[in-house]
Amino acid sequence: MPGFREHITGSTIVGIGYGAAAWYVGEVPPLTCLLGAGLCSVSGMLPDLDSGPGIPMRESVAFAAAVVPVMLLPRLENFGLPTEALILVCGVIYLTIRFGVTYLLKEFAVHRGMFHSIPAAAIAGLTAFLAFASQEPMHRYFVASAVVLGFLTHLIMDEIWSVKLGMFGPKIKKSFGTAVKFLGNEAWANIVTYLLVVILGALAASDASVTERLSVVRQQVEQASRQYPNTPPLQPIYRR
Repeated sequence: MPGFREHITGSTIVGIGYGAAAWYVGEVPPLTCLLGAGLCSVSGMLPDLDSGPGIPMRESVAFAAAVVPVMLLPRLENFGLPTEALILVCGVIYLTIRFGVTYLLKEFAVHRGMFHSIPAAAIAGLTAFLAFASQEPMHRYFVASAVVLGFLTHLIMDEIWSVKLGMFGPKIKKSFGTAVKFLGNEAWANIVTYLLVVILGALAASDASVTERLSVVRQQVEQASRQYPNTPPLQPIYRR
């Protein structure tokens, strides 16, 4: 089974390739490409949140607790809150993720449970989509896809390491098929996971429609401003 170093190395390589391809082919802005590459790299640790106390859980939760409030800051600013309130809200979000999520993981997470699954990758991507408030819809899809890609890189590496080559051909380990899956062994975990997928998916679809409508309106305004530039006002003529 690949360890922390192998997983973070694999997802980092994939993230660099993903960001470079988006910049070269898709003409995505460099800063957005760097953000996507970084999130893809870190997302390679997410499935191991169910492995108990250790480096993956500690680093992943600490990173999420620091980054999520920053990603949510543009949304919070839309509420017109004063600076003091913004700082307090971000602090509450940080503490909730840093300690609340850690407690839930320690109490309820099962190794190689639904954290290692395709629906869990979808949950991670939808969460990133909702947290990343950008006026450009394609940038949001790019960032969310980076998280899903890093997550899937971890799952695929687990499956590859489950096949061991020997003198008489490949040997399949018992862990094969426990990473890339759609259902786990516990019914309650399956229900909660798919319920989260449905809820987050509905929220993301609604939010995406609003963002795309605003993007269309902004493009129309910009086009109109180019087509009808503001002309300087005429100077008043005074007659004697």
